[in-house]
Amino acid sequence: MPVIYRFSTCAILIYPREHNPPHFHVRSNDGREALVEIATLELLSYGIPRRELKEVLSWAEANRLVLKDKFKEYNP
Repeated sequence: MPVIYRFSTCAILIYPREHNPPHFHVRSNDGREALVEIATLELLSYGIPRRELKEVLSWAEANRLVLKDKFKEYNP
């Protein structure tokens, strides 16, 4: 599972052979996980409260093209 970016409390990952819509996983250091749609930054699963994802979502908004490209690379 490729780590795209690591924060102090979590990491952004994109798995190969994933389903649509294009999305990324956020895995916290304590094992909780959330899925976020790349295009809209909407939560697809709620394993981590949105308030805890503020830094992640800010980074994702600024790096949306990187996330889209990585999703395409891992999921041709």
